[in-house]
Parts: sequence; C-alpha cells; structure tokens
Amino acid sequence: MSFTSVHRRAWLSEQDCDLDSFRALVERTTELADYPYAAAVERNVLLYDSERLRSAEDRREVQAELVRALTDGPGIVVFQGAFPDPGVVDGLTEVFDALIAEQRASGADAGDHFAKPGANDRVWNALGKAALYDAEAFADYYANDILALVATAWLGPGYQVTSQVNVVNPGGAAQTVHRDYHLGFLSNGVAAAYPAHVHRLSPVLTLQGAVAHCDMPVQSGPTMYLPYSQTYEPGYLAWRLPQFQAHFEAHHVQLPLAKGDAAFFNPALFHAAGTNRSADIRRMANLLQVSSAFGRAMETVDREAVANAVYPVLLKRRSEGADEAWQANVIAASAEGYPFPTNLDSDPPVAGLAPPAQADVVRRALREAWTPEALRDELRAGAERRQS
Repeated sequence: MSFTSVHRRAWLSEQDCDLDSFRALVERTTELADYPYAAAVERNVLLYDSERLRSAEDRREVQAELVRALTDGPGIVVFQGAFPDPGVVDGLTEVFDALIAEQRASGADAGDHFAKPGANDRVWNALGKAALYDAEAFADYYANDILALVATAWLGPGYQVTSQVNVVNPGGAAQTVHRDYHLGFLSNGVAAAYPAHVHRLSPVLTLQGAVAHCDMPVQSGPTMYLPYSQTYEPGYLAWRLPQFQAHFEAHHVQLPLAKGDAAFFNPALFHAAGTNRSADIRRMANLLQVSSAFGRAMETVDREAVANAVYPVLLKRRSEGADEAWQANVIAASAEGYPFPTNLDSDPPVAGLAPPAQADVVRRALREAWTPEALRDELRAGAERRQS
C-alpha cells in the first residue's frame, strides 16, 4: 500500500465536493437502539428527556453518547425540558426584551450575519449585557446543568460561553444554509487555504446551541437542519455551492420546540433559521456559542465585569445552600476559564505550568468568602499582570 493511499489528503478544494458522496453520508436513518439514553428519534434527530439525564448514574456514559451523536450520528441533539422552571427562562426573556428596547431607543440596529439590519431583533454579546443588567436572572439561567453537561462533553473543562439573542419577527425570512464559526465564517477562497486537518479540527473548537424562549411551532420557523451533514469533510467548501443548497432545501428537517427546550449541534452541521410564517409569534432564541478553552470566541466579553457583577449572587446563593455544581456552572459561564495568553514576566506560573485563571480566582474568593471589593481588586490586578 502506498504512502499516499493510507494518508488523508492535505488540502481540500471545491473540486472535492461531490453531491453523490454527500448524499451517501446524509441519507441515513437514526436508530433509537443505538442511543440508549435517548427518549425518541424524530425526523432523524435524537430527542433526550432532560430529567432522565439528570438522574442517570453514569454522567460519563451519557456524555460519551452525546459526543457520538454529535460526531458520527445525526449531529444534533434536542434536550426536552432543559430549563424545567419557566420562571428562569422568563426572567432572562424580560432582560432580553429590556435590552432590545434600549437598543431600539438608541436608534441602533444590530445587523445579522444573514438578515438585513432591522428585519429581526438581534442582541450581540447578550451574555455580558444580561449579567450586567440582572445578575440574579443571569445566574439562575446559566446554572443550568444540561448546558454544562453537553458543553463539557464536547469541549472539556474551561469552556467559554457567549450568546446572542435572535428574535425573528412574523414574516422574517429564512437564512441561507451554512456552517458555523470558525471556518464557516470564511469565504471559500480563504477556507481552502487552510489544510484539511484544520477543516477536521474546526468543529471541535465550538458547540452551537439554541434555547427556546417561547414555544416554537414549525410555522414560526425554528432552525432547519440536515442530519449527518457534519460528517462531510469538504463541507466548509460545499455549503455555498448551488447543488448542495438545493439538496438542503429539499431534504432539511425542522422540529418544533417548547419554551425551555434546547437544541445543541455540531457547528459543521448544515443548518439555517427558518421563515417565520406565523401571524403573531416573535420567535425568540438565545443562541449559544460555547468555545473550547483552546479556541477563540466570536465575541469579546468583559468577563472581569461579568464576574464582579455575578459574585455577590454567588455569595448569597452559597449562604442559602446552593450546591457546588450550581456554583461551578455559573462561574464557568461568567469568568474566563483559561489563563492564556498572558505576560509570563509579570504573571508567572506559581504552582504548575500556568498561572491561575480568572475562574480560579473567583472559586478561591467564594471558598474563602472574600468581599466583592477584594475580588474586584484581585481581578483588576490579574488583568494588569496579563498586559504586555
């Protein structure tokens, strides 16, 4: 066997995009028996009962199944009842509505990647803005254990959460099929300049998710998906090609979501927001992009400000009996979990190979019951140490 036949190609191009090969991958059937923790399969998509996952004895087994589903399976999982308390969702919806109202009053239009400014209501950096607007609502929401379960399964510890709120108003048009960040945001010419192994790497740098903030029947235009399309290696170069877009239009699936449900999917999955054909449903979703500690998030978030805003809530809830997992989930969503890049002259490793991350400082502050002022001072000092 020759050297070249046992090694994958080093580069990809549009000429590698073959619709028949693509169809052979995506025209598969998801078998429920292959996923013991799933509750059902609907239109080739795996549905999970969140309460059942919460009571599962072996968390690692659940996570292993989720990774398999996102990697080689349909590429999308839906968690029914991910947010079981509607009040938690409604609390952050009120924050989002207030942020949208402020944005409109200022005369600003938040442009979308695919929709014209003003067609929908979009809030960028909703995570940071929500934490500063209402830290209580933020903490209750991001303490969510299903978010932590799937994010840790796909990305490991130290993940970074960003979110953007998208409200598609009645009549709002569908997006064009696409893949997501990182390579999905590049032109075909630029994407082709990255070697094939980067195309294989890109999907494991982020996890995409959407939390339904209202009931989303199909007529309201929930996201369209093409199961198994994430398995197609040259897909970052294929999704713009007319024949692949036509296949998506003919074969995509849509699933209704109830308020509090959450869908998470491999960022390489072919997908697009649907047209809102309803007369009166403002389809609101909190779009989550969770990034690997080893990657770069789409947005810059002032995590020092977010951590300072949330810390008094953490102190209060800890005194009221909030468990360690609850606290850890909130810290993971608010504070920087990775210590690099830094200035190793002024911020050298102390015990190990890395200096403490922002999240380590918040955990220590909580453990030792620092005052908010003490944490604020230490976080500021740490930020200054990281400057070159």
